[in-house]
Amino acid sequence: MPTLNNILNRLHTFAPMQVEWLHQLIRDWQVIADLSFADLMLCIPARDTFIVAAHARPATAGTLIEHDVVTEKVDGDIARFLEEAICGDKITQYRSQTIAHEFVPVKCGGKNIAVLHVLRAVRPDLVPAQNQQNYHDIVHALLKMVTTGEFPMEDTPTGYRHGTPRVSDGVLHLNEDGMVLYASPNAVSNFRRLGIDKPLAGAVLAEEVTELIEDYAVPDEALPLVLMGRQAWIAEFEAHQVIVSMRAIPLLENGRRLGAVLLTRDVTEIRRHEQQLLSKDATIREINHRVKNNLQTVSALLRLQARRVVNEESRKALEQAQRRVSMIAIVHEGLSQNINEVVEFDEVFGSLLRTVRDIAVTDEQVEIRFLGSFGKVRAEQATALAVVLNEIISNAIEHGLRRGGEVEVCAGREGNILDLKIKDNGCGMTDGGPGNGLGTQIVKTLVRTELNGKIEWLQPPQGGTCVHAVLHLR
Repeated sequence: MPTLNNILNRLHTFAPMQVEWLHQLIRDWQVIADLSFADLMLCIPARDTFIVAAHARPATAGTLIEHDVVTEKVDGDIARFLEEAICGDKITQYRSQTIAHEFVPVKCGGKNIAVLHVLRAVRPDLVPAQNQQNYHDIVHALLKMVTTGEFPMEDTPTGYRHGTPRVSDGVLHLNEDGMVLYASPNAVSNFRRLGIDKPLAGAVLAEEVTELIEDYAVPDEALPLVLMGRQAWIAEFEAHQVIVSMRAIPLLENGRRLGAVLLTRDVTEIRRHEQQLLSKDATIREINHRVKNNLQTVSALLRLQARRVVNEESRKALEQAQRRVSMIAIVHEGLSQNINEVVEFDEVFGSLLRTVRDIAVTDEQVEIRFLGSFGKVRAEQATALAVVLNEIISNAIEHGLRRGGEVEVCAGREGNILDLKIKDNGCGMTDGGPGNGLGTQIVKTLVRTELNGKIEWLQPPQGGTCVHAVLHLR
């Protein structure tokens, strides 16, 4: 797999700090590719040549390189320019009839470690537009920052939210005082939706946005720094039920701030959709919580009814029904505490064992051991699995271990396959099989229909009973 990490690890010539710097560069270099309308290739030295370690295509223009060039060696005149660039501190340029090349040394810790190769299509008959001139100024500043080790920026946030702005979403060029030098049409539209219905060029953006802050609103703490372009950070601003995300990239020259580029994006619909999902998750959790409470109420009513029944057979039937309802309540308790419709079944199983010990009691000591892990189980199968385990373990304690003993539960999970063994050292099965009671029928039905598996009851040579099930979880 030709990833940057694999390529760098094979060469064994880069220090950990340099590896992380190159990773951060390709995380942020899409901004350069889009603003320069150019392909970017990261070329790293390898023995007597250079190889392409990463490639970025522009989202704002057609690519000049349609095939995959990662891991390819660079030779000819291009290799000579790369060698010249990595040995110097300046951007080297080369131009053919159709392509303009720039070779930018990538500096890290005061040392050139790679070369950024910029390829841009030459269009001699094209009159530069205002946005192209502004983009050129921004790109020139960013590439100079690469040569001085000031880009990428170390304090740039790494965990971007969904909807992080891109160049095509809206661009503003700010000077060192936060005044707008240029605003792309999409950026103008984003701020117009917020309520700024006048030209942005020549205005101090922070002042314009401050006037939009509504009463009782709590703006993002990083918003002033982002609006002035003083910090490489992301902030969101909301006004008139419109949310705009903004990402600032300061433009520096040997530590002196020249201005900033501000990327903007209207994320109103994205955040609205996220809020709907959060509301849905909260509703599901509340439903599971109420189901758990209702099941616990039913379980308590069954327990009270069992205590009042005189007939022994009826009392046992009610106690078994109460135990089954309790198992289902345990699963819904786990679901009510989780955003996703899955549960960590090891936690559910711990609660299940405590319940089994309380209900399926004998006069003798019974030890239950658990080995392995169930992993995460989806809600629709967690209930069935809990009931199956409850029936098998309770049956082992009540019928196989009347004189005490041990129950061992072994769970082996590999992908979606759960291999389950429940062994006891009790008296074993009298008729060579598990019988045809209601509990056995419930187990067989749930394993076959809900858990997509198979189950068998075995009699080990050393005695006792072993129940072996192979289940296909979703």
